[in-house]
Amino acid sequence: MTRLMSGVLAAIAVTAGAFALSGAQGANTSLISAASAQEAEVDTSTIVEMVQGAEDAPVTLIEYASYTCPHCASFHADGYKKLKADFIDTGKVKFIYREVYFDRYGLWASMIARCAGPEKFFGITDLLFTDQSHWARAGDAGAIVDELRKIGKLAGLGADQLEACLQDGTKAQTLVTWYQENATRDDVRSTPSFLLNGAKLDNQPYADMKELIKAELGS
Repeated sequence: MTRLMSGVLAAIAVTAGAFALSGAQGANTSLISAASAQEAEVDTSTIVEMVQGAEDAPVTLIEYASYTCPHCASFHADGYKKLKADFIDTGKVKFIYREVYFDRYGLWASMIARCAGPEKFFGITDLLFTDQSHWARAGDAGAIVDELRKIGKLAGLGADQLEACLQDGTKAQTLVTWYQENATRDDVRSTPSFLLNGAKLDNQPYADMKELIKAELGS
């Protein structure tokens, strides 16, 4: 990860935390503190891994995805559902979902998805991908965050709970730093990307992925 990219991501995080506090007005003032936020020590151990499947499953599949990525939405509409039925729900695959932040809208969506913890994360993720073409193209930043609030409310989150999550600048910065660490370690350059028992996979048809998983299972 280049220093330039680190600075961009730090600015995205701080702006995200400030946005809900003051709306579109005043968000630019948060950029003043972006440099110091970039240099600050951030404890990413506070970020919860979002996991489905048996903890002791013989195969681990990690997906890196952005909520604003159309290819990610396509995978979750089809391949993910088949993966869940074939391998996750049957105890053969431990599935870990990690967010990628290429833009502030994806970060805001992540903060909504994580707002109620692991119990609702995958359900909200499904809503975000299903409705991606609507909320991600709603217009300016204010319109997009309003649509994200609607998705949160549809998932049963209260208004105060949503605002607290969107206003959490520390969480936003921590998520961005966590993403940077993951992307650097696992060489994440595009979405969706996958790690199958530690081996990197690019996006591919589910039928091909299924065969690779079966090979890992020895079947």
